[in-house]
Amino acid sequence: MLPRRMFSRKWRLTTIIVFAGTLVLTRLGIWQLDRLETRRADNAQYIEMQSVNRLDLNVEIPGSFDGMKDRAVAVIGEYDFANQVAVRNQVHGDQYGYHLFTPLQFDGTAVLVDRGWIPADGNDAPEDWRKYDEPGALNVAGWIQPGNGKPAFGGIPDALPQDGSPLEFWINPDVANIARQLPYPILPVYIQPAADPSDLTPPIAPAQPEKDLTEGSHFGYAMQWFTFAALLFFGYPYFIKKQDSLSK
Repeated sequence: MLPRRMFSRKWRLTTIIVFAGTLVLTRLGIWQLDRLETRRADNAQYIEMQSVNRLDLNVEIPGSFDGMKDRAVAVIGEYDFANQVAVRNQVHGDQYGYHLFTPLQFDGTAVLVDRGWIPADGNDAPEDWRKYDEPGALNVAGWIQPGNGKPAFGGIPDALPQDGSPLEFWINPDVANIARQLPYPILPVYIQPAADPSDLTPPIAPAQPEKDLTEGSHFGYAMQWFTFAALLFFGYPYFIKKQDSLSK
């Protein structure tokens, strides 16, 4: 019988490899379907946030910011330049630099603001950043963004110095960890201000990327992986029969 033949001494190892390959290919298909569902949920959340009113933090501070990514937000406050940090590995055109994240204090609390890109050259220490100070009360308008402890793929989280000193240069905009080195509470999100394309004076606010609301190629990739799995699983017995017939 064919099943017994598949697990004979001659074909046993090959059969195990085929079954393992089938499982891997099937799992890749399921992974793509999971990514499709995640993308659909992200698109739906983005559309919802574009339809709600701008959140005025001077009027209301929500109890939770869950699901508020990309919601329009505005707040009036004053920057605390003494406690700002820089996020590394940022580019503007072909120039390497940092993004300045500065606490904006208002009504007894604060929120981090991604004030934008500054060149790396000449900005090796926090005192160098003070030339970008914007003193006084400011009206900041933009979008709510979650803080990231580490990149979605690869990378490592930032760690605070063991001696208790503040970390000045960060790899990720890790709001929760940055909050630990501030002398006052901050909100668990940061604000990405609306960019002015005509403003070329650092700090240059990052442009809001155009959102791709399509479902991408995840479904097609999933069907591709499932097809490969089916061809391998059902084609293997045919291959054995073919080899047996040739050997007779």
